[in-house]
Amino acid sequence: MITTKALTKTFQSGDQKIVALDALTFSVPEGQFLTITGKSGSGKSTLLYQLGLLDEPTSGDVLIDGNSVVNIKEQERTMIRLNDLGYIFQDYAILPSLTALENTLLPLLMQGLSLAQAEKKAAHALARVGLGDRMHNLPSALSGGQQQRVAIARAIGHDPKIIFADEPTANLDSETSEQVMQVFLDLNKEGQTIVMVTHEADYAKLAHRTITLADGKLVSDVMNQK
Repeated sequence: MITTKALTKTFQSGDQKIVALDALTFSVPEGQFLTITGKSGSGKSTLLYQLGLLDEPTSGDVLIDGNSVVNIKEQERTMIRLNDLGYIFQDYAILPSLTALENTLLPLLMQGLSLAQAEKKAAHALARVGLGDRMHNLPSALSGGQQQRVAIARAIGHDPKIIFADEPTANLDSETSEQVMQVFLDLNKEGQTIVMVTHEADYAKLAHRTITLADGKLVSDVMNQK
């Protein structure tokens, strides 16, 4: 589902060139739950942003479903992000003035679905993450874990090929984090490909596979016992 070839990202800081990602090459098969770990500044989120087409690498290649997505027009990248990918961030990134249902259906409307179609798919997505009875609540009436599940529902509403999650449990207590992780595990059991950045070793081990970065290099790539 994802392949990287010598993926490299550098930043310029004055006269100094900072190598955030150093020629990473690996593949993620369809249906795999992959976690990315490493110390702060190791390149975890930078890698996720390259894989999720939220940023462009300095060199190398990223293939999604066999197709290179690096040297394509921005309009094509936008359509791939909208139709094929789902994103979940640690700060939830949901709109406070919209209900859970309205937050979830926004990307579906952007895809061109009618309001009725979008509402039906959004309601189904919220039910899948255990929020079928809270869909008309504003974020202010939801707990942090519930808000994160709204973000997950929004990400899965259009049946994406891949879900990208950047530290999705970072702002949650341990019990709520476990609930959110269970949602990811349930989605993966249904065949969803997931790539998740996490600093929690226990959560990383719940996935099929964990890669570890250090100074932009891939230093470990292990299959977890499940």
